[in-house]
Amino acid sequence: MSENELANPGPLGLIGFGMTTVLLNLRTAGIIPAATSLGMIFAMGIFYGGLAQIVAGIMEFKKGNTFGLVAFMSYGLFWLTFVFLNVFPSFSTPWAPVVDKGSMAAYLVCWGIFTFLMFFGTLKTNRVLQFVFLSLAILFFLLAAADGLTFAGALDAAAVVGTIAGLEGIVCGGSAFYLAMAEVNGWPTFPVSQ
Repeated sequence: MSENELANPGPLGLIGFGMTTVLLNLRTAGIIPAATSLGMIFAMGIFYGGLAQIVAGIMEFKKGNTFGLVAFMSYGLFWLTFVFLNVFPSFSTPWAPVVDKGSMAAYLVCWGIFTFLMFFGTLKTNRVLQFVFLSLAILFFLLAAADGLTFAGALDAAAVVGTIAGLEGIVCGGSAFYLAMAEVNGWPTFPVSQ
């Protein structure tokens, strides 16, 4: 089977990322309740945000797409590490502070830097993919700021930044969802400027 006969794995990875990001950020923005949405978010983080993106990354490898391989594998593994950091070893109290907020801020800054550098790889692609990566970098930095402010004891400022991050994350995830549908259904139905 030649590379041209393989299905495009991009929409699978994008939709796995997009839906999981939207769901997590609905919680972050305070739109859905934190306590009763955690199971859904963790399940999506493991299976759709995590494993589906890893599968998409493996498929991108087979197609010879290094950018797609690195992006989907990395963000699939991000979701798995994120769930583990927020659940293990604390099954009795999910979302308990397994790591302190200062450490989580550092984790998110690292992902923000990685994402910002990956953004440069999108500059020869369509505008929607560029928006996905740039808005994701901003999201990581906003989430890091919220955790850093919490760590510093500035809880009111952390709440405001967290809400802004949640709303921005919904837009980011929604843009990935849109791009996935554009790739599945075709550009005329879902316009994407080059």
